[in-house]
Amino acid sequence: MWRRLIYHPEINYALRQTLVLCLPVAAGLLIGDLQHALLFSLVPACCNIAGLDTPHKRFFKRLIIGASLFTGTSLAVQLLMAEHLPLPLILTLLTLLLGVTAEISALHGRLLPASLLAAVFTLHLAGNLPVWEPLLIYACGTLWYGLFNWFWLWLWREQPLRESLSLLYRQLADYCEVKYSTLLQHTDPESALPPLLVRQQKAMDLISQCYQQLHMLAANQHNDYKRLIRIFQVALDLQEHISVSLYQPEDVKKLLNETFAEQVLRWNAQTVADRLRVLADDILYHRYPSHFAMKEQTGALEKIARQHPDNSVGQLCAWHFSRIARVLTTQRPLYARDLMTEKQRRLPLLLAFKNYCSLKSTALRNAARLSVMLSIASLMGSALHLQKPYWIMLTVLVVTQHGYSATRVRIVHRAAGTVAGLVIAGVTLHFHVPLGLILTIMLFTTLASYLIIRKSYGWATVGFTITAVYTLQLLTLQGDEFIVARLIDTLIGCLIAFGGMVWLWPQWQSGLLRKNAQDVLEADQEAIRLILSDDPQPTPLAWQRMRVNQAHNALYNSLNQAMQEPGFNTHYLADMKLWVAHSQFIVEDINAMTTLAREHTMLTPALAQNYLQACEIALQRCQQRLEYDGPDEPAKGDIMQAPETLTHGPMSTLEQQLQRVLGHLNTMYTISSVAWRQRPHHGIWLSRLARH
Repeated sequence: MWRRLIYHPEINYALRQTLVLCLPVAAGLLIGDLQHALLFSLVPACCNIAGLDTPHKRFFKRLIIGASLFTGTSLAVQLLMAEHLPLPLILTLLTLLLGVTAEISALHGRLLPASLLAAVFTLHLAGNLPVWEPLLIYACGTLWYGLFNWFWLWLWREQPLRESLSLLYRQLADYCEVKYSTLLQHTDPESALPPLLVRQQKAMDLISQCYQQLHMLAANQHNDYKRLIRIFQVALDLQEHISVSLYQPEDVKKLLNETFAEQVLRWNAQTVADRLRVLADDILYHRYPSHFAMKEQTGALEKIARQHPDNSVGQLCAWHFSRIARVLTTQRPLYARDLMTEKQRRLPLLLAFKNYCSLKSTALRNAARLSVMLSIASLMGSALHLQKPYWIMLTVLVVTQHGYSATRVRIVHRAAGTVAGLVIAGVTLHFHVPLGLILTIMLFTTLASYLIIRKSYGWATVGFTITAVYTLQLLTLQGDEFIVARLIDTLIGCLIAFGGMVWLWPQWQSGLLRKNAQDVLEADQEAIRLILSDDPQPTPLAWQRMRVNQAHNALYNSLNQAMQEPGFNTHYLADMKLWVAHSQFIVEDINAMTTLAREHTMLTPALAQNYLQACEIALQRCQQRLEYDGPDEPAKGDIMQAPETLTHGPMSTLEQQLQRVLGHLNTMYTISSVAWRQRPHHGIWLSRLARH
C-alpha cells in the first residue's frame, strides 16, 4: 500500500507541486509575513511552464538560465514602464527577443511563455513594491523551486523514467489485446485500423519520450540506469514483434475458419497482455518480476502452424509469439542496441538567432503571433479602462498551445473551470472563515487539483481558481470584487487566444500533410535500403525502424488534428485517411522485415537488388505524385512505373512482405492522384459564414 502512495505518478507529482507551493506559505505564516510568502508562491507557476522541474543532466544550468530570464524580464518591464512606453510595444519587444529560445531546442522554447508570465505578474506588482523586490522574489523563488525539485528527484532518481516505462508496457498490453481481439475485422481495414492506429501511436509516443529522457539524463553514463535501459530494450523488442502486419485477409479468414486459431491467438495475446500489465506495476513500484512461462500457449500456436504449413499467417504468428515469449521469460532483449548513438543537438545561440531571423522560422511566427495576441489583450484592457490588464494576458498565455485543436480544448476547459471556480469562491467568501481553516482548505484544494490535472484540466482549473480568489482575498481583502471582473477577463483572453490561433499565421495541419507524407516515404526508403543491403547491422536497422514509426506517427497526428480544423475538405481528408492506413501497413511490414534482416533471413544478392530497385521506383512515383498537382499522367517520362511482380512460384516470408509493400505503394500512388488536387484552402469558411 505504501509503495502505491509513494510511487504512484499522480500522487508523487501532486505532493511535489503542493509542497513546493505551500511550504513557503507555511514559513511566511510562522514568521508573520504571509503577504510576501503568497507572492513567493507565484514563481512556481513560471517554473512549471518553463519545465525547470524536468530531470536533466544540465539541471542547474537550466535553472540559472530560467532565473536570469525571469529577473531580466521583470526588470525590463519595470524600467520600460517607467519610461512611459506603451504596454503593447513593451510586450512585442520582449516576445520577439525571447522567441529565439524556441530555435535553440524544444525544451528551451518553453522559457518564452514562462518569461512572459513573469512579465505579466510584474505588471501586477509594479507600483506596489520597490523595483528590486520583484527581482528578489523571482531569483529566490526559482532557487527554492530548483533546490526542492532537485532534492525530490534525487530521492526518487529513477522515478520519471520508471513512470514512462510503466505507461509504455501498459500501452503495449492494450495494443496486443485489441489487435488480436479484432482478427475477423482484418478483412475490413476501415473498421480494424482506427483502434490499432491509436494504440500504436501512443506506444510510439511513449518510446520517443523514453528516448528523450535517456538522452537528457545521460543514462548510459550511470550504472543506476542499467536495469531500466535493459527494460526499455525489452519494450522495443516487444513493440517490434507485436506490431507486425496481419493484413492478409484471405489467409487470416481461412486459418480462423478451418482451425481453433482465433481462440489460441487470443489466449496467447491475453497471456502477453496480462504479463505486460504485471511488469508495468513491477517497474513503477520497484518490484522484481516473478517467474513467467507460456510454453503451453506458444506450443498450441506452433501446432496449428505445423498442421497448416501453407498458411503464412499461422507461421508468422507462431514465430513472433515465440520471440515475445522468449523476451518475457528471460527479461532480456533479443540483441544489444546502442541507444545513445543519436543525440538531439542544441543550436548555438548565434546560429539559432540567424535561423530565427528568417521569415520561414516557425519560432519567429509563433513569437509574432503571441506578441500580437498580448498586444491586443493590453489594448482591450485599455478600452475597458483597466490600468493593468494582467489577467487577460495571463489567460492568453495559459490557454495558447502550439496547435489549433489543443488550444481549442484548453480554452473550453479553462473557461468552464474558471466560471465554476469563481461561482464557488463567490458563494464561500460570504462565510467568515478563520485564517487557519482558509489556508487548510487551500492546501487540500491545491493537492486535489494537482492530483487530477493530467487527466482533467477543467476540474483542476476549478480548484486553482478558488485558491487564486482566496489568495487575493488574503492579500487585498477584496476577493469578492475580483470575481466578476476576472470572469470577464478570462472570457476575453480565451476569445483572443482562439482568434489568434485561427487568423494569425495559423499552422494548419491539413497544410502540413504533404510534408509529413514526404517524410514518411523518405524514412521508408532508407529503411528498405538498410534491410536489403549486403550486411544489415542491428543498430542502424533499429534506429531507422524507429524513424519510420515516428515519421508515420507525425503524419497520423497531423491527420487527426486536421480533421478537427475549421472548414476542412472532407473528401481530401477521407482520401488521406486511406493513404495513412496503407502507410501503416508498410510500417508494420518494415517492423517485421527488420527482425528478419537482423536474423539474416535474406534474399540472394540479385533478387535483393531487384526488389530494392522496384521499391525505390514505387517510392519515387509516390514522391513525385505528391509534388505534382496536375491530372494523373502515367505516361510522363518523370513518373516511373514499378514492375508488378519479380518472382514466380513459392516466395519466402521476406519476399511476401516486400510484395505487400509494393502493393501498398501502388495504392498510395493512386490515392495521391486524387487527393492532392482537393487540398483545402483555409479562409473559405469565413466567406461562407459572411454570406449566411
